[in-house]
Amino acid sequence: MAKGMGRRPKVDLDSGVEDVTLSILEWLGAQGVGAMIRVDAERMRDGQPAWTFAASGGPLDGGMRADGASVAECMGRALLRLRESGLAVPF
Repeated sequence: MAKGMGRRPKVDLDSGVEDVTLSILEWLGAQGVGAMIRVDAERMRDGQPAWTFAASGGPLDGGMRADGASVAECMGRALLRLRESGLAVPF
């Protein structure tokens, strides 16, 4: 299926990405990218994906956002999007 046709790539929830999230944020900052990860208690209570990663600036062409039900899912999606944007995140 062509890119952007509604299929989402699979995220490896057992990759350990949550253990290196702060290192990824620090690396992104060194590349000139402003980035953050947050949890939304209201969305958590409502059973919606509560974790959000957002980044912009530096080599990114505009801002980006990734959501997930866990830190691992959120950061897995974020890494996929960052790599699709041309950033070779060392993880």
